[in-house]
Amino acid sequence: MALARVFVVLFGTSLLAACTSDPMRELSRVFERKGEVQLKQGIKEYEDGRLTQASASFQNALDAGLGTNDQVTAHKYLAFIHCVSKRERQCRAHFRTALELNSQFELGPAEAGHPMWGPVFRSAKEGRR
Repeated sequence: MALARVFVVLFGTSLLAACTSDPMRELSRVFERKGEVQLKQGIKEYEDGRLTQASASFQNALDAGLGTNDQVTAHKYLAFIHCVSKRERQCRAHFRTALELNSQFELGPAEAGHPMWGPVFRSAKEGRR
């Protein structure tokens, strides 16, 4: 049974190699990391206003494993959620984590001007200097 699975994976890989110029990229898309799926789900939930579900999805994404840029994104959204929920300490903590992961991290212009999290982000950034 295990040998059959290995054969299927190897066969699939060889098919991908024959059909594309970058078989590893195609293979990685097939086996997209669970964290990336959870991150995308969290962003959709956030945009739909389902903040409790989004928060859980972002945390699940972090727990499942993400690249550095995706970790920054997850922490940014978690900070937003905490700020609008009037949990400034947690908001600041997520911004600090994002800044630790990427010291050049900045909010977009519209995000930076937000009255709830803009000042908290600026304060977290100033606290790192």
